[in-house]
Order: sequence, then structure tokens, then C-alpha cells
Amino acid sequence: MTSTLKIIGAVYLLVIQVFAVQAGPEEDRRAFFDHYRTIYPDLPLDAYADGVYAIDQDARESWEAIEAFPPYELAIEKGKIAFDQPFKNGKAYADCFPHHNQGIAHLYPQWNAIKGKVITLALALNECREANGEASLPYSDSRIAELLAYMAESSRGKPVSIAIPENDPRALAAYEEGKRYYYQRRGQLNFACATCHVQNVGKQLRSEILSPSLGHTTHWPVYRLKWGEIGNLHRRFAECHEQIRAPKPAEQSSELRHLEYFLSFMSNGIPVNGPSTRK
Repeated sequence: MTSTLKIIGAVYLLVIQVFAVQAGPEEDRRAFFDHYRTIYPDLPLDAYADGVYAIDQDARESWEAIEAFPPYELAIEKGKIAFDQPFKNGKAYADCFPHHNQGIAHLYPQWNAIKGKVITLALALNECREANGEASLPYSDSRIAELLAYMAESSRGKPVSIAIPENDPRALAAYEEGKRYYYQRRGQLNFACATCHVQNVGKQLRSEILSPSLGHTTHWPVYRLKWGEIGNLHRRFAECHEQIRAPKPAEQSSELRHLEYFLSFMSNGIPVNGPSTRK
């Protein structure tokens, strides 16, 4: 029975890959949702914001107990203080993000036609600093994660709304590169992102249950219990590369920004519920 399920899963992944090569972004997104709906027919789209806790009740109960006293609250407070702190020139982050009070995290990453590249929210924060004469922050710095936590909290409940401009083929190319990266096998273990989160979703790998790809970008930044601190999405990408023994691209590299662009578009319509807690 187990071998049969593996064969079915491998065939389904191949079908998705073949379909994805021929399909556009919206067709990709519908195929993604249809795949998970086949596995979890009673799970509504919104529920995927909870990641693995949407599909495993035992894990969900432990998670909800932690979320009753969230360990990331201090990060949100620090992020707000940093966001409001004026730069040396008297301006602040709010001058770069005038609509931040309405919540903007659900709109990132964005395609910037003038710069010709995908702009993640973390990258936008550093570009804001540089435009105001401040040194950029290392992307592994907790200060970036704290700013992201504050901005994510401001967007809670808003559906992810990522646009791929139809009039700019460069944007579609960036999306396609992210999609290829998601399905490409790499590392000594010869795994792709999709190996775990599409083909083997819901199965157990050591002590971890593999979460669905849908909603993967909605709950970041995350306070991970194993980290003992809050961290951003690209830190988790790097950790995945380490686990499959593959070289890891630098945080905010084009590879990882395009990967985030693809995954975020796949999660369009799912509400932001970050920051959050994970094991």
C-alpha cells in the first residue's frame, strides 16, 4: 500500500510539473489548490494560513496553547519602535511606506518595473534605509525580522494579493524562475521543495509532518522554538537547503526572491496571519 501511494504521488507530481510548464500563473494556482483539495476536500482555502496545524489536530492543540501567550509579541513591539524611530535626516520608514497603517505586508513581494526586479518587503525596508542615508541591515539581523513582524501584524486578516503584471514579460520570467526553482531537485538528497510539500504533503519525515505549499508565505516572520527567536522566510529557505545538503543562496538573492514571488502568488486569497509560532 505504501509503495502504491509513493508511485501515485510521484506520478501526480510529474503531472503537475508537465502542466505547470504549459500553464500560466493563474492556471498554476488553480492546479495547486485542486491538488490539495483532492487530499483535504473539507479544508477551506483560508485554513492553509495555519500551515501544518491546519491538517494535524494534535499538533494544532499544542500550537494553540503556545499562541495563547505568543512568544513573538516582544518582536512586534520592538519592530514598531524601530519603525517609528526617525533616521538621522529626520525621516522614518513611514515616509517610504505611507500606507503602512492600513497593512501592506499582504501586497509583497512586488514586481518593480522601474528597477526590473522582484522587491520583497525585507528588501524594501533596506532600500528605504539606503535612500535615507542609513546603512542597510544584514538580512539575518533580528532587527529586520522585528520590523517584518510589526508590518505583518498590521496586515493580519488581509488576503495575500500578489500581482504579476501581464504587460511586463520580465515579471512573468521572474515568476517562472521561482516556479522552476520550486520543482528543481538539488543537493545530496536530490530533493525539490515540491518533493516534500506537494508530493509528500501530510506525511511524516522523522518527527515532522510535511506541510502544504499553500499558505507557506502567509505567517512569516516566525518565532521558531528551535531557533529561540523570530526569523524571516529566507532563513527558513536556507535551512531547507541545509537539510537536503544543497548549497544555499544568499538571503534576498534573486533565486530566493523569485521563489518567494512564486509561492506568494500560489497563496493569493489566503489571509495573512503572521507573525506566528512554529516548532
